[in-house]
Amino acid sequence: MAPKKKGKKGKAKGNLVVDGLAPEDMTKEQVEEHVSRIREELDREREERNYFQLERDKIHTFWEITRRQLEEKKAELRNKDREMEEAEERHQVEIKVYKQKVKHLLYEHQNNLAEVKAEGTVVMKLAQKEHRMQEGVLRKDMRALKVELKEQELANEVVIKNLRLKHAEEMTKMRNDFERQVREIETKYDKKMKMLRDELDLRRKTEIHEVEERKNGQISTLMQRHEEAFTDIKNYYNDITLNNLALINSLKEQMEDMRKKEEHLEREMAEVALQNKRLAEPLQRAREEMNEMQKRIASYERDKQILICTKARLKVAEKDLKDLQWEHEVLEQRFIKVQQERDDLYRKFTAAIQEVQQKTGFKNLLLERKLQALNAAVEKREVQFNEVLAASNLDPAALTLVSRKLEDVLESKNTTIKDLQYELARVCKAHNDLLRTYEAKLLAFGIPLDNVGFKPLETAVIGQTLGQGPAGLVGAPT
Repeated sequence: MAPKKKGKKGKAKGNLVVDGLAPEDMTKEQVEEHVSRIREELDREREERNYFQLERDKIHTFWEITRRQLEEKKAELRNKDREMEEAEERHQVEIKVYKQKVKHLLYEHQNNLAEVKAEGTVVMKLAQKEHRMQEGVLRKDMRALKVELKEQELANEVVIKNLRLKHAEEMTKMRNDFERQVREIETKYDKKMKMLRDELDLRRKTEIHEVEERKNGQISTLMQRHEEAFTDIKNYYNDITLNNLALINSLKEQMEDMRKKEEHLEREMAEVALQNKRLAEPLQRAREEMNEMQKRIASYERDKQILICTKARLKVAEKDLKDLQWEHEVLEQRFIKVQQERDDLYRKFTAAIQEVQQKTGFKNLLLERKLQALNAAVEKREVQFNEVLAASNLDPAALTLVSRKLEDVLESKNTTIKDLQYELARVCKAHNDLLRTYEAKLLAFGIPLDNVGFKPLETAVIGQTLGQGPAGLVGAPT
């Protein structure tokens, strides 16, 4: 079988067509474009693979978290229901107890109310008597306190008068002392003011004298500078007036000379105009010849520049041709190397696919056998449990507890079964996705599926339909 596979690979390699052309007929640019396109597709496929793997892992973690949260919430809900039932029973018992207590309290309250009313009437009479006696005593005390208050007011008035007299005497003494101190301070500071005024007057006079001296010196220097400047300006303008008079006289003489020259030039102009009329035709012919010669010279220079440019372009083109030939050889070597790498990858890929198929098939068989064994064990346990319940006459409360524990155990087992089914579906879906990407890549590289040498088998889960999303987005069966 191995030589047969090699022959088919060689046949596929010989029939390889890229963009409607054989690799030998492709140019360098087409090969580079094809290589760059293949690299871009490879990068894009890698990015998509990484993105889908990340999304798969993220959604799987989200699903695990929500599943755990759901289990926790279900357990909490069961506990809450149990607590509510127990609280309802306790509440009914407490209501009955409180009703009986309220009846006893009402009876006791009525008895106490009658006793309190009788005692209240007796206490009220006694309190009224005591109140009248206390009122008489308090009135006597009020009269005595009023007499004492009047006596204290009189004594306080005498004391206040004495204090006012003492205060007035102390005020007069203090006023006299303060007036004496003010007079002493005024005389003292008047003397100081006079001394300061004299000192400041002297200082001001000396400063004014110095300022006047500086002012007089500056005025004298300014006067001297102004006189010197005035004399300089006067001499300057005298010189200018003399120069202007001399210049006016010289210009008048030049004007007369210019008039004579103008008359002479007018006569010469008339002669020159006659000569121009005679020489106009030969000049026109000479200009036409000169224009033709200039055109010939310009075309010659342009042809010369074009020749230089073409020689330079030829050298550059020869150099580019050599570089392209060298690059073509390098690219041919790279292409051969890439073809060898592609063949190696193809062989590795086929081997990996066969290995993955074997592993997934083995895993599927193991998981199916585990599921069958678990289902059989569950059925056997249910039969045994029913027999035990029928044999033992248990209380309803104990029976409910046992049934709840059994339900919890069954629910945990069902969750493990669902997880195993989900894992089986995910592995099958990953295997099918791998096969589809493999077939798409073969078609993209122009390799027909008939030349592979084997037919890949898609795996399916019994009783489930796999979706079209990535392998991580498989929903667990309900």
